[in-house]
Amino acid sequence: MRNAVVESQNSASREGDKAPLAAAARAAPLSRGVILLLAFTCGLSVANVYFAHPLLDIIARDFKIAGSDAGVVVAVTQAGYALGLIFLVPLGDLIDQRRLIIGQAALSSLALAIAASANSVTVFLVAMAVVGLLAVVVQVVVAFAATLAAPEERGRVVGTVTSGVVIGILLARTVSGAMADLQGWRSVYFGSALLTLLMAAFLVRALPSSGKRSGGSYLELLRSMVLMFAGERVLRIRAVFALLIFAAFNVLWAPLSLFLSGPPFSLSHTGVGMLGLAGIAGAFGARRAGHWADKGFARHTTFGAIVLMLMAWSLMGVQPFRLWALIAGAIILNFAVQAVQVTNQTLIFAIRPDARSRLVGCYMTFYSIGSAAGAIASTSVFSHAGWSGVCELGFSIGVVALLVFLTTGKSEPSRT
Repeated sequence: MRNAVVESQNSASREGDKAPLAAAARAAPLSRGVILLLAFTCGLSVANVYFAHPLLDIIARDFKIAGSDAGVVVAVTQAGYALGLIFLVPLGDLIDQRRLIIGQAALSSLALAIAASANSVTVFLVAMAVVGLLAVVVQVVVAFAATLAAPEERGRVVGTVTSGVVIGILLARTVSGAMADLQGWRSVYFGSALLTLLMAAFLVRALPSSGKRSGGSYLELLRSMVLMFAGERVLRIRAVFALLIFAAFNVLWAPLSLFLSGPPFSLSHTGVGMLGLAGIAGAFGARRAGHWADKGFARHTTFGAIVLMLMAWSLMGVQPFRLWALIAGAIILNFAVQAVQVTNQTLIFAIRPDARSRLVGCYMTFYSIGSAAGAIASTSVFSHAGWSGVCELGFSIGVVALLVFLTTGKSEPSRT
C-alpha cells in the first residue's frame, strides 16, 4: 500500500513538472527557422570536438607527441565532454535552457581561441578539454528541441536537429583538413572561435526562454541522475549501445588520418578530410531513424544498424588498401551509428519528459566514454597491428553490440 502511495506521489510530481513544459511549448513553439538554427548550433559545437581528427599527425608533430599517443588529443577532448555531460547538461532541468545554451556557446569561443594560440602541449590539451566540456551544449539543445516538440513528431524533430550533429562531424574533417593545408591547423580553431561567437549572437535573438525547469538544488539534481540511471532499464540498455557504437565510430575515424597520410594513399590533409563527406548518408540515417522510432520500429532499426556495422568493418578489413572500400565502409558505418543514436535518444526522451536534460546527461556520458576508449585503443592498435588490427577491433565491438541486443530481448519498448 505504501509503495502505491509513493508511486502515486511520484506520478503526480512528474505530471506537475510536465505542465509548465507543455505550457512553454504552447507559448513558444519551435518554428522551422529556430529548429534549423538549433541544428546549426549542434553541428558547429560538435565540429569543435572533431576538428582534430584529420589533423592528429600534424598536431602531434607540432607539439612533439609520438604518433602512437596522438589519440590523447581526442581522448582529452572526450574526457572534458564526459565531465560536461555529468555537471553541465543536467542544469537544463534546473535553469533557463536559453541562458545555458548561449553561455556555453560564448565560453566555447574563448576556449577555442586559447587552443589556437597555445604554445605548449599542456595549454593546448587543457584548452581542448574545456572545448569538450562546453561542447555538451549539443545535448542541451537536443533536449530543448525534444521538450518543445509534440510527442507524435518528437522523433522527427530530434532527427532533424541530430542531422546537424552528423553534418557537423563530417564537415569538421573536410573543413579542418582543407584549412590546415592552406593556413595551418591553428587557423581551424581561430576560425571556429569567431564563428561560434557569431552563432551565440544569433541565439540571443532567436531562442525563446524556457524559464526555470524544476525545483530543488544542484546537488539534488546530480543525485537524482544516479537514482534515475539505477531505476530506468531502458536508459541503461541504450547507454550501453551508445558506448559501443561510438567506440566503433572513433575506432574508424581516430587513426584514419594516420593511415591515409601514409603509403599507399599518401593523401593530403584536404584529401583525408574529404573522406568525411563519404559519411553524409549518416545525416539521412539520423532523420529516417527518428521517423522509424515514431512508428514503433526502434528495435528493428537497432538490429539492422548493428548488422550494417559488421558489414562495414568486414568490407574495410577484406579490402584494406582499396579507397572505394574505405569510402563505402565509412558511409555504411556512419549511417548505422547515427541510426542507433537517434533511436536511442527518441526512446530515452519518452521515459521522463520532466527530466530530459538529466536523461541525456546520463546517456551521453557513456557515449563519451566509448568515444575516448575507441580513440585511444584504435591509435594504439594501429601503431602495433596496422589497419587490419583496427578493422578487427571495430568488428569485435560490433559483435559485442549484437550480443547486447540479443540478450536484452524485448525488455524495452519499441514505441515512444
